[in-house]
Amino acid sequence: MERRKAQINNDFYETLNEAWIQAHDHPVALLRAENALRTPWIIQLLKKKLPSECTILDLGCGAGFLTNVLAQEGFRVTGIDLSASSLKVARSKDLSHSVEYIQADVNQVPFPNESFEAVSALDLLEHVDSPEQVVREAARLLKPDGLFFFHTFNRSFLSWLTVIKGVEWFVSNTPKHMHVYSLFITPNELKEMCEKQDLEIGEIIGVRPDFKHGAFWKMLLTGAVSDKFRFVFTPSQSTGYLGYARKK
Repeated sequence: MERRKAQINNDFYETLNEAWIQAHDHPVALLRAENALRTPWIIQLLKKKLPSECTILDLGCGAGFLTNVLAQEGFRVTGIDLSASSLKVARSKDLSHSVEYIQADVNQVPFPNESFEAVSALDLLEHVDSPEQVVREAARLLKPDGLFFFHTFNRSFLSWLTVIKGVEWFVSNTPKHMHVYSLFITPNELKEMCEKQDLEIGEIIGVRPDFKHGAFWKMLLTGAVSDKFRFVFTPSQSTGYLGYARKK
């Protein structure tokens, strides 16, 4: 699958610093809300399908929203990211003092083959020019029967309207080109990427904001994302979707 290259803005992550944790007038608050939904889902699957204290690598770990929680659950966790300032925040919030944080490129991860029982790429694949290469690296790093977790956005009109334009219109301080439509990935495209790397899809589930919750409507009026804002699972994969695949 050929993808038209587009200039996406990944530089703003380096400037967030404590805003990763504290800001409500920035889309990073939506990322915190997404993480509150998907992390328990991931933990449940890890405990059900993999050995206790299994090794996990989070690609594009940012400020450690996933990695630090997994470490507190007893998993052996490594996070990599290109943003030094994001990694600094992640380390400062690691209450377990056990996560290994490394500044590295997700396209060339500095670990040998079959190093981990699980690899995650959450809110990452739509930020790179070659998601196929990231999936390839994840497969290389996984042990047999290991799990690859992903969360990304479908390339659809609804995702353009909500994930790109809606965030620009209704969330304060949204960086330009934070998301680029041509880099979004349909579920079928991601399935194909996984299948080429002997990753068998286990489940894919849709993710969307909870439109019934008052925090959603408050955001539309104020431009701020409160701590009560939440996402929910949905059968529809037309916007965001979360899933996992197993290494054959």
